[in-house]
Amino acid sequence: MKQKWKDLDFTLFITPLLLTAFGIVMIYSASMVIAVIKNDVPSNYFMVRQLMWFGLGFVFYLFCSMFAYRHYQKLIKPMIIMIFLLLVAVLFFGDEVNNAKSWLVLGPFRLQPAELAKLGLIIYLASAYSKKQQYIDDFFKAVLPPLVMTGMILVLIIKQPDIGTAAIILMIAATVIFSSGIKFRHLFLLGGAVIVIVGLAATKMVTPERISRFTGAYQPFDDPDLNGFHLIQSYLAIGTGGITGQGLGQGIQKLGYLPEPHTDFIMAVIAEELGFLGVIVVLGMLAAIVLRGLYIANQCRDSFGSLLAIGISSMIGIQAFINLGAISGLLPITGVTLPFVSYGGSSLLILLISTGILNNIAKSVRANEQRMTKETIPDEIESEKNKRALRQRRSWSQLQ
Repeated sequence: MKQKWKDLDFTLFITPLLLTAFGIVMIYSASMVIAVIKNDVPSNYFMVRQLMWFGLGFVFYLFCSMFAYRHYQKLIKPMIIMIFLLLVAVLFFGDEVNNAKSWLVLGPFRLQPAELAKLGLIIYLASAYSKKQQYIDDFFKAVLPPLVMTGMILVLIIKQPDIGTAAIILMIAATVIFSSGIKFRHLFLLGGAVIVIVGLAATKMVTPERISRFTGAYQPFDDPDLNGFHLIQSYLAIGTGGITGQGLGQGIQKLGYLPEPHTDFIMAVIAEELGFLGVIVVLGMLAAIVLRGLYIANQCRDSFGSLLAIGISSMIGIQAFINLGAISGLLPITGVTLPFVSYGGSSLLILLISTGILNNIAKSVRANEQRMTKETIPDEIESEKNKRALRQRRSWSQLQ
């Protein structure tokens, strides 16, 4: 057991935990006022709930760090069935928040099935395309079948509607498919098909509310009191933070100006209270997780482990990019949280499970490297002995 702990990847073990701990502190700072005024609950309400989810997630994190990732291939069928059942259940029995039925209430917990679908789909796609490597060039036999399952999950999530999560899942799937080694002409074919499908769907999905999100993102000062209000408040928070910030807990924009300061806009609160330096620290830790995951994917000799690591790393990176794009006006506001930092139990739970799996892949890579080293060293010693014996024979022949 001690050796198992030693084999864990230090970066992937400590960085998510530090980022989560930092997030819990910022959640308290960002939510302590609105918890009392807006939600009529104690000031530490959101922090305590996030701590509960962190405790549960940490248990799963440790388990997944030790559980051999290859066994997930045996669990794909029940996992996919469970995801479908939960996504269907949320459409009928889900709790509606912000005009979307995305939550299932299970006693004291609120579960977001779409978060589980992210990880489940990554495992499914990684397994499917790793098994099809021998005939990956066959579009209809290798490439197309997993896309049917992906499309069905996307449709159920869009029906909620949760466009932000659907976009993340689509980009994750594209990353895994691209990394699986399919032909470029198949990539162009899929890209064209996605553009056509999105174009056709957009005509039915366009609503005044969604149009206002685009105008609020790209023309916020045309309607500063309504559609552009949220983004302008984010700009004010980011701009007043400067290099070192106003001080922890001293932010102003969280006092009823920023919408959801503890979820979607928590990075704006960090920028205001901890300044540019605080933002850089958070981005640095997120980048460390993503880059370490991609490095492990490159080192892994098992195609399933490699695609799984790519999928998990891309999930964290894409989600962070969409959240940061929303608070900076680069992208429309979609309600996507900042990984490990924002308030959100389901998201934190899935992220900790995912990084646990990623750490197990890293553990497997390290074990393979150590085994190869042990096999190589005796060969090198034997080779060196042979070279030394040859030199001795040559010296003896010269003397004679």
